Amino acid sequence: MNFIYNEPEEKGAYIQLLMILCYAIIGLIIGSVLSLAVILGVYGFDGLGNADLLTGGDATAIAVLKVSQVLTTGCMFILPPLMLAWTEKRKVSNFYGFIKPKISFLFLVFMIMLCSMPIMEWVGLANQKMILPDFLKPVENWMRNKEDEAMKMTILLLKTNNVFDFLINILVIALIPAIGEELIFRGGVQRSFTRMFKNPHVAIWISAFIFSAIHLQFFGFFPRLFLGAAFGYIYLWTGSLWYAMLAHFLNNAYAVSVAWYLQKHNIPLTEADNSSNFPWYGYVISLILSIFLFKYLKNKTTANDGEQLG
Repeated sequence: MNFIYNEPEEKGAYIQLLMILCYAIIGLIIGSVLSLAVILGVYGFDGLGNADLLTGGDATAIAVLKVSQVLTTGCMFILPPLMLAWTEKRKVSNFYGFIKPKISFLFLVFMIMLCSMPIMEWVGLANQKMILPDFLKPVENWMRNKEDEAMKMTILLLKTNNVFDFLINILVIALIPAIGEELIFRGGVQRSFTRMFKNPHVAIWISAFIFSAIHLQFFGFFPRLFLGAAFGYIYLWTGSLWYAMLAHFLNNAYAVSVAWYLQKHNIPLTEADNSSNFPWYGYVISLILSIFLFKYLKNKTTANDGEQLG
């Protein structure tokens, strides 16, 4: 007698979104508790009531912040999508599409990120100059304060004294967030929105909006929004999270590398985002090349799918 095993149907898209939200809240709580445990282990109870200990910039404080960053990212971003796949009784590799990457596509993603850097810089500079109407000044002041707090924390995390610190930053700030954020936003959220709306473009842009908004850095909202959309389209066309993770990693690693370069040359990190590094035509060329490469990626992946079907 032959038995045919049928995989159980997935839960509805709304249920999946609710599940991943619940898992993320649980992960945030677990990550926060673990981070507090690290602070207690290093500073004792003095560390809980004295924020200056963590923002002082000494080597111990920076190490504690980086450990906390890893714990938070792991518990809040990596664990929830894994739990969703396990709840659905699916292999993670199949559920999120970890298709074996091709060298040609990896190179193409690298070129997309390289060529899009100038235009993303222009979007970032324009975003930083955003001014709200007078009646929204209290909101703008709140947004500025949040931005300053985030910048202060970012500068602490990016602080490097040697090559070892640089490599740690690549791991903590570039690699782990790229894996975690692509898992939850593209793999979890975008996938569920695609099932919900039956429209991948709507799913990509809503996911990118959430991805940008959750960072609470309003004067970097639009470049992060466009980056999120770019990662979403890369995931859509290739069908594999590996390429989206690579693109995300390259973007983060570039920022870490720029910060390392500035510190090596005794240039304040705040100078990195305050000036333009390209003439106007450089931004135009970057935009044209980015559009061309995205279109080329779409055509190549479509042709590849056709070959596989044939």
